[in-house]
Amino acid sequence: MTTITTDRLILRPLTLDDAEAAFEWTGDERVAKYMIYSTHESVETTKEWLRSINTSDTVFEFGFVRRSDDKLIGSGGIRLKEDGLWEFGYNFRYDCWGQGYATEASKAMIELVRSRFGEVRFKAECAAENTASAHVIEKCGLHFVGYGEYSSYDGLKTFRSKKFEL
Repeated sequence: MTTITTDRLILRPLTLDDAEAAFEWTGDERVAKYMIYSTHESVETTKEWLRSINTSDTVFEFGFVRRSDDKLIGSGGIRLKEDGLWEFGYNFRYDCWGQGYATEASKAMIELVRSRFGEVRFKAECAAENTASAHVIEKCGLHFVGYGEYSSYDGLKTFRSKKFEL
């Protein structure tokens, strides 16, 4: 189990005990708007998601805990994809947006992969309309490479996306 400490966050594995705290963002339609999941209808849906998380030597999933109050405020991960690039993503409670947490967590995940695997390439993707997320990805050093499309797991949402690489 990998844990990372940054200036303001602790990135640690998620557990089933995190369901109530995680539901604060997974159940918030503002947060889920551009996500690959649809808004969770209940804590039980969040528990199902937590049970489904699998990690490995090339898949890291984290809960993001704010150090100042030990509150779980988001989650995200980084994984090696079939194309050989490492892809990362993040998700935070609405009241934590715009405070630099996504950039801080993403940079920490990128550094973890670099420290373990050397000079590797990264990618990320966000809804084209999600300018805040695009800005986070750019602050992590990735560059826009083109447009694409992604759909939610349940197929109810499809987005035009911006793709980034480093």
